[in-house]
Amino acid sequence: MSTLTLNGRDDGRLALAALVFGALVIATTPILVRLSACGPAAAGFWRLAFALPLLALMAIGAPKAGGIGAPTRPMLLAGLWFAADLGCWHYGIRYTSVANATVLPNLTPVIVTLGSWFLFRERPRAVFLAGMASAIAGAVLMAKGAAPGPPGPLPHVGDILSASTALWYALYFIAVRSARLSRPTLSVMLWSCLVGAPLLIAAALVMREPLLPATALGWAAVVGLGLAHVFGQGSIAWSLGRLPASTASVTVLVQPVAAAGLAYLVFGETLTPLQALGGAIALGGIVIAQQAPAKR
Repeated sequence: MSTLTLNGRDDGRLALAALVFGALVIATTPILVRLSACGPAAAGFWRLAFALPLLALMAIGAPKAGGIGAPTRPMLLAGLWFAADLGCWHYGIRYTSVANATVLPNLTPVIVTLGSWFLFRERPRAVFLAGMASAIAGAVLMAKGAAPGPPGPLPHVGDILSASTALWYALYFIAVRSARLSRPTLSVMLWSCLVGAPLLIAAALVMREPLLPATALGWAAVVGLGLAHVFGQGSIAWSLGRLPASTASVTVLVQPVAAAGLAYLVFGETLTPLQALGGAIALGGIVIAQQAPAKR
């Protein structure tokens, strides 16, 4: 599958399966954020706060995995960039239209591909670039094909925040990829949570957000966010130790496709023909990109 160091084709397939699984799990988070009944940054804090105990138990129960250890610089940066990603994305959803908040972060693969090319010498091939372009175009088409909604109270601010999310998530991908070259998944996940959680609660306090979920359903939602982080983001982090970062960033574009399907099932949101076409194009682009991963 990849020209990176793998223990054979089966390892590549397992890493790709873990990546897709993680992306599908993370696709539930927009719904859970909507149900959380607390502030945008507070929802991000609870996501990391509820993930921490489970990650710690997993690390204690798996000493052969390498333990926690002292953080490296990429691990600390991963926590910083992920906190910025969650905070900007949640506020972007609040301030601008859902379509714009969905489209603008999908530029992440472009930034990750360029960054991986220079930092890890993962040179993209022509087929991969074609697949990436198709996947991004499909994701954009899905967002533009959604039923029209309110523009949001501060659309320009929301657009800037949503666009910045692409940068923060790309930097998070690159930091995790770098950290996973030498450290185990649990250590990377734990330290990114330990760094990110205080930053998000500080942002929530500065913005004077409601910190506690207002309903029992809200509490269930933030617990669900923690579980989704452990098993979804954890699977993505594990796969980043075995796959090129550019390949992973394109594959996770399956998230908006899955999220649209879940929104239809949970909230009854209409899936328009244009959205369905965009989803098909995005999935096709992901498949194409997998045929020629970045060459190292």
